[in-house]
Amino acid sequence: MNDPIAMKPLSRLPSGPMVDAYTLTNVHGVSVRILTYGGTVQSIRAPDRDGTLDDIVLGYDHLERYLESPRYFGCLVGRYAGRIAGGRFAIDGRAYELDRNDGDNCLHGGRAGFDKAVWTAKAQETRAGAQVSLSHVSPDGDMGFPGELTVQATYELTRGNELRLELRATTTAPTVVNLTNHTYWNLAGLDARHVRDHELQVLAHGVLATDETLCPTGEILDLAGSELDYRQPRILAEELDHTFVLADRKRGVLAPAARLSHPATGRSLDIATTEPCLTAYTGWGGIALETEHAPDAPNQPNFTPTLLRPGVVWKSTTVFKLDAT
Repeated sequence: MNDPIAMKPLSRLPSGPMVDAYTLTNVHGVSVRILTYGGTVQSIRAPDRDGTLDDIVLGYDHLERYLESPRYFGCLVGRYAGRIAGGRFAIDGRAYELDRNDGDNCLHGGRAGFDKAVWTAKAQETRAGAQVSLSHVSPDGDMGFPGELTVQATYELTRGNELRLELRATTTAPTVVNLTNHTYWNLAGLDARHVRDHELQVLAHGVLATDETLCPTGEILDLAGSELDYRQPRILAEELDHTFVLADRKRGVLAPAARLSHPATGRSLDIATTEPCLTAYTGWGGIALETEHAPDAPNQPNFTPTLLRPGVVWKSTTVFKLDAT
């Protein structure tokens, strides 16, 4: 039987920090490998209906590939997931200029976002399974964002084949926060080349309209009769790069958001979250299902706000439930 927690040093970055890999394994043989570089989910091994284990997320075998890649495989994204239009926003009448790494926009926190940070890790067994807690301090002015932001991300693999992600953040000055995990899933396994044989269901009531730069316009489109209506499970027939507004949301309450399944292997992934939106993005042979607040919410007054002030704890929970039938 494998140990529930294993840690392996990988290599030291040119800038100095050592990068470690933590592997969490449960009693069913499901395992999750997490790197301290970017808080990255490097691999998830899970059984199909016949009990055969395979890696069901996209990742690189070598750390050097993560240092070079622009693809956000498996990482924690921050300070702000998605795009902020024009790389700017205002708080209390004061304007802030951000790092622009996507044309004129700021994407996923800028070119040196949380995906490029080496997080401090601590692992322990829990009543439900095993977890690794990662922490990072983003200084005031980092990529243009105000306030020193202290972040904790806890991954827990349970005996019930759930991967729970708990995110927490506090700030020393008013700022905006939108954190997510950017894992690409392919339930067919490591050798699969596409996800067009997967079924997707998203429990949404609308989808964000976007402009030519993929920033939200502020309009929420009805799903009925559209090609993006995934309210009932159906085969992934087209490329996706859209943010869905989830249905029946209550602030801070964990609720079902989406289901991804692969009929040929029997594997399925159910996602529940406290977040109001889910961005679905297909690329490189996988699909990212990012639970988050809306992109560009700091500039869109009708979106759920992302403002965080000192003395308040920002919280987010997402649960990825694996099964095979």
